[in-house]
Amino acid sequence: MMINNRNTMKRIMKEWEILEKNLPPSIFVRVYEGRIDLLRAAIIGASKTPYHNGLFFFDLQFPSDYPNNPPKVYYRSFGLRLNPNLYNSGYVCLSLLNTWGGKGTERWCPDESTILQVLLSLQGLVLNEKPYYNEPGIKPAWSWESYNADVFALSCKTMLYLMKKPARNFECFIAAHFRDHASVILKACVAYRNGRVRIGLFDGDAPVGSKKKKVNVSKKFKDSMNELYPELYKAFNRIGASLKNLPEKLEDDGDGKPANGIIGKLKRFWEAMTA
Repeated sequence: MMINNRNTMKRIMKEWEILEKNLPPSIFVRVYEGRIDLLRAAIIGASKTPYHNGLFFFDLQFPSDYPNNPPKVYYRSFGLRLNPNLYNSGYVCLSLLNTWGGKGTERWCPDESTILQVLLSLQGLVLNEKPYYNEPGIKPAWSWESYNADVFALSCKTMLYLMKKPARNFECFIAAHFRDHASVILKACVAYRNGRVRIGLFDGDAPVGSKKKKVNVSKKFKDSMNELYPELYKAFNRIGASLKNLPEKLEDDGDGKPANGIIGKLKRFWEAMTA
């Protein structure tokens, strides 16, 4: 859709200026001079959330009467539902976009609302530390941890999809991001699978071989990490990430945890020799 309305064009240009001056370092945007009605944004999952170190892409389209109506926003989901507000169809549920209930300043205001606000809301209000509570209703307090486990696994799957089929014009950015964060992501997989820390709270410093358990972990989550970890390792290795001292896969020892001690190393050595 081409934008011909002069006032709409001026407002979009103003949005570009606001983004250029105020975007945080964890949000990246690409605009298109030939199609000023389109915008693509990449949001890095914040620390202390189950989305940490992940990448989440959103395509925005300005309507012809912008800013009278908010932009249409599509989430690149790969068919995964990793948040109550982000449907697997790509539909984004947010008061600021008038796609969810809200009052006053929670909804789109033509004179005040901006694309920057939309992106910050997606990062801070949607991709938050306890997304289980994004959907209203009475829910058991303990369920958010189980939901976060599912979210982290889906975030890992999203990483794999992005490396396999990167968003157009973000190919180099995606590869560079995951090269830089591969080690932390893999260590987090091990830490969460072993129950050493609550999902979302891994700080990147814990040793891979540690077996000190603090949190109960479901068999479903352990199985998902056992499956996803080697896929992530291979994908990170293909893009040239440094994976020194990280195992290629997670193996169970007698305690049901990844075998990174001497027994596990001997087992992997024997398997390699007899393969």
